[in-house]
Amino acid sequence: MSLKIDKTLAASPNTERGRPTQLSTDPKGERIAYASGKSIFLRSLDDPSLSKQYTNHTAQTTVARFSPSGFYVASGDVSGAVKVWDAVEGVNTKGDYHIISGRINDIAWDGDSQRIIAVGDGRERFGHCITADSGNSVGEISGHSSTINTVSIRQQRPLRAATGADDSSMVFLHGAPFKFATKMGGLHKGYVNGVGFSPDGNHLVSVGADRRIQLYDGKTGEPTVKIGDGEHKGSIFGVSWARDSKRFVTASADQTVKLWDVEAGKAVQTWRFGGEGPVSIPDHQVGVVWPAGRSDGMVVSLNLAGDLNYLVEGSQKPTKVVQGHNRSITALGSSGEGESQTFWTGSFDGRVCSWDTSSGLATAVEGQTHSNQVTAFDTTSSRAYSVGWDDTLRIADTSSNTILGETSKLSAQPKGLASAVGRVYVATVSGIDIFANDALVGGLTTKDFTPTTIAASGSWVAVGDDANVVHIYTADGDKISPKEKLTVSTAQITALKFSPNGAFLAAGNSSGKIIVYDTSSWEVKTDRWSAHSARVTSISWNAGSTLAVSGGLDTNVFIWSLKAPGKRVKSPNAHKDGVNGVCWVDGDKKVASTGGDAALKIWDVSGIE
Repeated sequence: MSLKIDKTLAASPNTERGRPTQLSTDPKGERIAYASGKSIFLRSLDDPSLSKQYTNHTAQTTVARFSPSGFYVASGDVSGAVKVWDAVEGVNTKGDYHIISGRINDIAWDGDSQRIIAVGDGRERFGHCITADSGNSVGEISGHSSTINTVSIRQQRPLRAATGADDSSMVFLHGAPFKFATKMGGLHKGYVNGVGFSPDGNHLVSVGADRRIQLYDGKTGEPTVKIGDGEHKGSIFGVSWARDSKRFVTASADQTVKLWDVEAGKAVQTWRFGGEGPVSIPDHQVGVVWPAGRSDGMVVSLNLAGDLNYLVEGSQKPTKVVQGHNRSITALGSSGEGESQTFWTGSFDGRVCSWDTSSGLATAVEGQTHSNQVTAFDTTSSRAYSVGWDDTLRIADTSSNTILGETSKLSAQPKGLASAVGRVYVATVSGIDIFANDALVGGLTTKDFTPTTIAASGSWVAVGDDANVVHIYTADGDKISPKEKLTVSTAQITALKFSPNGAFLAAGNSSGKIIVYDTSSWEVKTDRWSAHSARVTSISWNAGSTLAVSGGLDTNVFIWSLKAPGKRVKSPNAHKDGVNGVCWVDGDKKVASTGGDAALKIWDVSGIE
C-alpha cells in the first residue's frame, strides 16, 4: 500500500542575480512551466496550489518550454541535457538528448511542434537544432563567440530563428534546416538577454543588459526601430509578446515591468515593485511571460526572490503574488487545527514562509528572517519559533505573519527546537538553551556529549546525542535535571518526537531505524519501524497517538502504526534529494512533507489504521 498524492504545492522558479529566467505558458494560458532545483513544475495559473512535477533530470534544471501544441514540454539542465516529455501528466519522457557540454540557457519550438533549438554555454558549440521525436540534427547554431542566452523561432513559414548572446550580438538564422544568415553585432552594447518573434511573425525584438529594446523585421532580420531609450534604468532580462502582436512586455533589474505599444513606440504602462526608495535586489524582475489564450490580458513576472506577480493592465498592484521557496526546504512546522491550520517552512537560504492549507498558497514572513539555513521549527498557539545556522532564535507572530522583536542569540549552533509548558528548548552543539516569554531564562552545558536533536512534552525533555544515546531530563521551571539514558539505538540519534498524549517517544537514527519508547517505564514499545535506508530526518505523530509519519534522506515517507508495527505505508521518492520535514494535516486525515526539491506535498492517508 502506498500513499496517494493529494496536492503538490510547487517550489518557486530558480533565479540567479544577473541572469534571465525563462518562463513559458501553454497555448491556452492555463499553466506555467519553469525550472526549480532538479525538477520542472507545470503549475496552474488560476489555482497555483495545483501542479505537476517532472523529476527525471539528474542535474540542476534551467529552462522549460511548452510546445505550441501544448502536448509536450522540452526542458534543459546544467549538464547540457534536453528532455522532451508529456505535458499532460508530467511524466513519460519521449526524448533524452545531450545537446552541448554545458548549461542549457533557453529552448525554442517551431510552429509544428516538431523541431527544437537548445542554446547555452558549451565548449564545442553554443547550441543545436534537433527534431523533438528522434533528436536528428536539423541545422546548426553558429555565429556567436560566447554563451547564448536566448533563442526564438518564428512560428510561420518561411522558418526563421534568432539567438542572443554574451557577445552583445543577435544572430538571425534561416531554416529549415537552420543555418546562419546574418549577425547584428553593433546594436547592443552588452549581453543580449532576450529575443522574441511576435505571434504573427512580422516582428522580432531583442533586449539586453544595455537597457536597449531593438525591433527587427520578422522575415528578413533587418533592424527597424529602437524604442524606449533610457526608460529602463537597469538590465532588461525578459521580453514577451501579446497575442495581438501589437504589444509586448519587458522585465528589468530596475524593479519594473513595462508594457510597450509597438506602433506608438512607447511604454503605455509601468508596474513598479519594492517602493520608490533604493533599489531592492529581491525585487529585480528577472523573467516575464504574457500567457496566450487568455481573455483577461494577464501578464506574469518573476522577481529575484522567486515570487510570481500576476499583473493586469490598468492596475498598478499585482492581482496575486505567488510565493514559496526555490532552495531546499530544511524545516517544517505546523500551527492551528483543521481549516485554520498553517504550515511554516524554512529553507536553505533562510527564507521563512507560512502556508494557508485551504488555498495552498505561501506567504513570505515579514521582518528580518534568518541569514542562512533554517534548522528547525516549533509552534504554540500564537508563536512560530525557528532556529538557524546564523545561531539565532527568531519568533514570528502566527496571526500577523511577522517576525517579532529582538533576535535571540544562541550559545552555539542549533541542532533542534522543542516547546512545552511555556518553555522553549533549543539544543545546540554545546548544550540546551531555555527560553520563557521570548527571553533566555536558563541553560545546561552538556560536557560529556554533543546534542543532535531535541523533543519535549509536559515535564519531559529528550535530547539525542552523537553517541547513539537518548538523554531524558525532567523540567522544573527554568531548570532541567537528568533522569534516564536510553541506549538501545545502534546509530546516532537524528530525530525525536513525543506523541501528543505524552505516552510514547519515537527516536529515529542515522541508519534509518525508529525506536518507540513507552514513557511510563522507558521500555521499548517497538523497534520494528526500520524501513528507511538512510538518516531519519523528521517524525510526527497523529492526534490520536496511534500513527506516526517519518521522512528520511532516502527520499521516502513512511506511515507507521503502533497497532501493527510490522506494517507500513510508503511513498517512495516523495522528494528529490531527500525528505526534510513531515507533519500531520487536519488531525490524522492527511500528512504534509517537504524536502530538497523545495516543494510542499500533501498526502491522503484515509483508510490507514
